[in-house]
Amino acid sequence: MGLWVFFVVILLSATGILALALGPLKSAPSAQMLRMIAGVQYALAALLLGARLTGNA
Repeated sequence: MGLWVFFVVILLSATGILALALGPLKSAPSAQMLRMIAGVQYALAALLLGARLTGNA
């Protein structure tokens, strides 16, 4: 159960960061870095989901 909560927290965090990077902070110099951080978080969430569904976590 705890891993599912962690998975949802990662998804919400990545979505929030991406929304900021594509919205109010679009013209900021660090917007590209924020998009990359969100991408890494999505990749880690997908990895966690894959591990959980295959029984490795």
